[in-house]
Parts: sequence; structure tokens; C-alpha cells
Amino acid sequence: MGNRICNLFGIKYPIISGGMVWCSGWRLASAVSNNGGLGLIGAGSMHPETLREHIQKTKLATDKPFGVNIPLFYPELETILNIIAEEKVPIVFTSAGSPKKFTAWLKERGIIVAHVIASSAFALKCEEAGVDAIVAEGFEAGGHNGREETTTMTLIPAVRKVSSLPLIAAGGIGSGDAILAAMALGADGVQIGSRFAISEESSAHPDFKKLVTGLTEGDTKLALKKVGPVRLIKNEFFQAVNKLELEGADGSVLRELLGKGRAKKGMFEGDLVEGELEIGQVSSIISEVLPVEVIMKNMIAEYQQSRARINTQQFDF
Repeated sequence: MGNRICNLFGIKYPIISGGMVWCSGWRLASAVSNNGGLGLIGAGSMHPETLREHIQKTKLATDKPFGVNIPLFYPELETILNIIAEEKVPIVFTSAGSPKKFTAWLKERGIIVAHVIASSAFALKCEEAGVDAIVAEGFEAGGHNGREETTTMTLIPAVRKVSSLPLIAAGGIGSGDAILAAMALGADGVQIGSRFAISEESSAHPDFKKLVTGLTEGDTKLALKKVGPVRLIKNEFFQAVNKLELEGADGSVLRELLGKGRAKKGMFEGDLVEGELEIGQVSSIISEVLPVEVIMKNMIAEYQQSRARINTQQFDF
């Protein structure tokens, strides 16, 4: 009996790269897939024809399975979905919305569907919608986060208790040790964002990557809960957001401060002062920018070493 995530997606290792805005283009997706994981293209920061281009380039760069992550609040959603169907993308991860809306439409076209959630209540909605797998993302994650602020260590067993679907753990996972821990809690696989965001193949700006390698514990914080929770590096833009939030500003004021393209300005264009810099808590243990091949090899070796170490330990409870 093999691993359920590997069997579902047709991959060697149960490791998925997050479909991150401004980071997850065709280079990152194909590199993860070529090294035995499942690479995802992040559609959330792409115009429709840009996404089509990245899908086509991924097909040329790998003969392995890959997928696309789609935030369901995307303004050109139907166009994006039609492109995915036309290009015969085999796997779609949906997020930031109800899984009921498009799961059936995608599955009718032979597409495997996973949905990202942050609570056991939404895990049940995933079951009802008929998704093939659940991604349970804890409070430690970067990008769009759950308002409940439930940590991964608490969320994974809670979701496992209510759902028998293949379960992918996300949030705070960036090492082989963390992969083993997630599986001990009931996960079948993991989705990794921040570690791959700070890889050579990530499309994030080099200055953003360099900044992340110098972060320590406490240098990120969950913000913008009245708009859409994201974990941000504490730069000048974050301080402006934090000030407004402490003063009780409503969502409209925060949206005005955000404006348009704030995340692109920070992560893709490298404005470390006024840009929105999204990254997970695990960034505090990322000390260098590495190629995906090395990241994958390191995580797999760490996983194997940690598993062997635990198997040799004697416990007397």
C-alpha cells in the first residue's frame, strides 16, 4: 500500500509546492515536479494569458504531473477555469472560497481537485463538495491565512478526526523533521510554501529572498484580518497597517492603504519598504537561497534521519 497523496497525484514524494502569488511560476513548478514532488503554478497573480503561457512552459519543462492553484475570489475566474480545461491541466488546488462552487465542474473534466481550508468545519464542506484531497493550512503560514489562528499542530489532528480524505498539511513546514511531524499528526503529505519561495527557481525578487534569509523569530505577524488575513514581514508598510488596525480601522480604510499591486511591489519588484511582504513563520529557519533540487534532497534526507532516530529511541510512558 503506497502513500495516498503519491498515488492520487502520481508523484514520488508527498511534497507539494504552494501556489504562491509572485513566486510560483513555471520554473518553480517544473523544478518541484522534476524532483519528485508536485509543483503548482500560482494563478492568483497572473492575468489569464500569462497563466496560459506558464502552463505551456511547464509542459515543456517537465513530463511529470503539475497543477495550478486558483484563489476563488479571482476576478477573471471563469476565464482562468476555461484556460485550465483547454490546456488539460491535470490537477487544481482551489483556495479562498467555497469548494462547492467549481469542484463538480472541474471533476467533470477529469481534473483532480484539492481545496485549502483552515478549520475542521470547512473540511466537512470539502467532503460534501466531493474534493479529492484537503489542504489544512495552519496559522504559521504566509499568504492568505485562517482567521481562527489555529496552529498546524492543532489543525491537522482536528481535521483528521472529522475527515477520511487524503490530507495535506501546510503552514510552518520547511524541513524533513516537520514533514515527519505532520505525518505523525495524521497528514498524508505536505504543502510547502516559504521554503520554495526562497529558492533559486522562485520568481520572487532577489532582494526579497535575501531579506527573508536574515529573519528571526517574531519578524512576521498576521495582519489584515478585516480584509483577508496574511502574514507579513514587519517592514514600514506593515507598521502602517498595524497602526490602523490598532486604531480600529475598518476594511475599507485598510483596502485604501493596500491599493493595487502592493504584493507585486514588494515580493516581485523588490520594494522592501512600501511593499507587502508575505512569508510564513518558518522563514526564521531559512538561511540561504538554494535550488529546488537541493531543497528536496535536504528535506528527504532529514525526514529519513529523523524517522530512523525516533525508531531507535526507547520510551517508557
